[in-house]
Amino acid sequence: MKRKLLHTPEGVRDIYNMECARKLVLQENLQKLLKKYGYHAIETPTFEFFDIFSREIGTTPSKDLYKFFDREGNTLVLRPDMTPSIARCVAKYYAEEEFAVRLSYIGNTFINNNSYQGRLKENTQLGAELVGDNSVAADAEILALVADSLKTAGLMEFQIGVGHMDFFRGLVQAAKLEEELEQELITLISNKNFFGVEELVDSLHLSPQLKELFSMLGNLCMTDDMMSRAKALSADFPVILKALERLEALMQVLSCYGVDKYVTIELGMLSSYHYYTGIIFAGYTFGSGEPIVKGGRYDHLMDYFGKHAPSIGFAVVIDQLLAALARQKITIPAENDQTLIVYRRDKQQDAIERAVSLREQDFGAALVCWEEHKTKEDYRAYAQRMHMRSLMFIE
Repeated sequence: MKRKLLHTPEGVRDIYNMECARKLVLQENLQKLLKKYGYHAIETPTFEFFDIFSREIGTTPSKDLYKFFDREGNTLVLRPDMTPSIARCVAKYYAEEEFAVRLSYIGNTFINNNSYQGRLKENTQLGAELVGDNSVAADAEILALVADSLKTAGLMEFQIGVGHMDFFRGLVQAAKLEEELEQELITLISNKNFFGVEELVDSLHLSPQLKELFSMLGNLCMTDDMMSRAKALSADFPVILKALERLEALMQVLSCYGVDKYVTIELGMLSSYHYYTGIIFAGYTFGSGEPIVKGGRYDHLMDYFGKHAPSIGFAVVIDQLLAALARQKITIPAENDQTLIVYRRDKQQDAIERAVSLREQDFGAALVCWEEHKTKEDYRAYAQRMHMRSLMFIE
């Protein structure tokens, strides 16, 4: 029984020693970057009322939530997503604010995935939300911040795919697809089964222009010529055309930031979060099969909380990012300015004074009284195991 207590539940893990140190350094570096962009830190509760993440709001399915009850019988959930919590806070504390609100956060999210998926059920997310600005400039700021975040983490090679929810929605409207066919199409696209998409589209009685637009769902990198062709084809479909023009304008602003080389347009990008209304994006790098960053525009989510404020945000999945950095052999410098001070019992005062002096100079110091049956080699090995920068004996 005692051995069983040492294990963690499935889907969660302990982080300790230098891995924990590197994670804290990474988070600190990213938080400093967010501050440079003018974002202010906010903390929200680990659990919220169930309605904050309800089906109507369009976040995580109920079956994937960790649910429990408080003393009054209210249904509570561990947060699966940070954005609805931030939206609630903005509606509560910035209800009368007419200008943009920039908020940043870090916290753990909890999703009760099926065990066979092999994913962590608890993840640390760090991100930002730009609330109250529906401009292309706001979209570009968030994507520039995403690119800067990944560079700050140490990544040299990564790609951010950007799509627009209205491209797909416009296709569905123009093709007059029933809900069942729409869901089938979403499943095919989510599974990257674009041959299946082609077969489904061929079975429909659509115009050549619309069929060609559907075929562009499989393009992972839209070139300028392809975008021009898509705009020409969508002349009779205003929803699709407007989405393409927004993406084109976005790339122009991103070039001002100098990060356009990291961004590609993927018209087939979709999200399981139904509150997204405009651009959506996901960032990938080598060594991670899952996105290391994701986000998008949600212009109507705030309405559920009583404040109309078009918004956009992103979240870096810290655990995925750390794993990718490790697999790419990119080290995060985690300085350990700690000294292990080993002292004889009669030298305790000298040892304490030395430790106090080191701490006043912003160095770490740990005190250990010398046990007679231990050798200096024992303490050297101990200092190494504890990742101490140096070792000092006071005899």
